Amino acid sequence: MSLPSNFENLIEEANKLQLYTKLVKQLNKDLLYANVDLEFDEETLPTSLKLVLHEAVFQLIQYKFSDYLNLLYIVDVAESKIKNLDGSDALKLSEDVTFLILQREWQKVWYKAKYS
Repeated sequence: MSLPSNFENLIEEANKLQLYTKLVKQLNKDLLYANVDLEFDEETLPTSLKLVLHEAVFQLIQYKFSDYLNLLYIVDVAESKIKNLDGSDALKLSEDVTFLILQREWQKVWYKAKYS
């Protein structure tokens, strides 16, 4: 499996394989496990999903850093990928982390669909 390199490719692949709804469900499940007060409707448009998740990640980084770390742990984003990001701009960092979260959630959904 080659991971999508940007948000548009991720959504395009999810829609092509008819797994976008499962991606949203997986994200909701992990947000619930991480105790993040955010839930997406399964019909949420991809652009809205990205924007709302980005805002939530930004707020977690700014005001609830331990909850942010817990979310990364629950989603299982690789620590090495986080360390490779530039942390000097919190807005850019939260955008990059949002994509890493969605990328990891996509990986989970893809593997479940392929091997279940």
